Amino acid sequence: MSRQGDFAAVAFAGGGNRCYWQGGFWDALTGLRAQRPDFVVGVSAGAFQACFSLIGEGARVRRTVFEACARNSTGVDWRLLARGRSPFLVGGLYRALIEDVFGAREIAALKQAPEIFIQVAHPPARMPGALAALAAIGAYQIEKAATGAAHSKAGRYVGLTADWVSTHRIARPAELADALMASASVPPFMPIGFVHGRPALDGGLVDNPPLARLAPVESAGGRTLVLTTRSARPLESNAQRLVAIPSQPIALDKFSVTDADGLRWAYELGLRDGENFAKSL
Repeated sequence: MSRQGDFAAVAFAGGGNRCYWQGGFWDALTGLRAQRPDFVVGVSAGAFQACFSLIGEGARVRRTVFEACARNSTGVDWRLLARGRSPFLVGGLYRALIEDVFGAREIAALKQAPEIFIQVAHPPARMPGALAALAAIGAYQIEKAATGAAHSKAGRYVGLTADWVSTHRIARPAELADALMASASVPPFMPIGFVHGRPALDGGLVDNPPLARLAPVESAGGRTLVLTTRSARPLESNAQRLVAIPSQPIALDKFSVTDADGLRWAYELGLRDGENFAKSL
């Protein structure tokens, strides 16, 4: 094992735009206490944050995103409905961003960084992806009302199963884009993905924060870190797992493509929280 630092494995939870908090937290933590976990598992926008943060591309990504969001005046184009397409622009913009960020050089860098497992969810073989997403989202709303969904597993109740794409096995930038898009697939905002020859949806529908891959590490005595993005009724830490949460609620639309100030605020909150966390270790 090549690990150095405090944690054997790290999980980046989903949360859409709230995940910019994770980028700030990771930058501040690793600036004060270098980390090289054995692996990282990420889901949805958390997987995107993990991929660019672990190879040091955060400043470039944020500059691109903040400038684009400052220019955008809307995230919806209803004219697209006439062409049979989703009116929500976030899916196309997200794909374009991923393709802009990750080229051959970045894929090579990811292979040198700790392995990142990008989590997706596959619907049952005979269930259309859109129906599976609708059922899983409905189950999530029930789960959230009943338990607070600190750890969401709702998609499992309608037959979704988890799968992972390793950044150490990706050969081309398009493969990474496919995996990251699939991991964030929540129709109608984000299109249904396709991974390992099967339709794929947001991995957070079956395990968010993504804990399944942490369990063997924790059972063996390894220490893990979970970066969640929810401060209300959060997942609790235990003897082997530290759960980091935002010190303030992040009131930011998960799919907004116009709120540059909100994204910047989330990142800066992450910087402050990450610094305080590093000093407390």
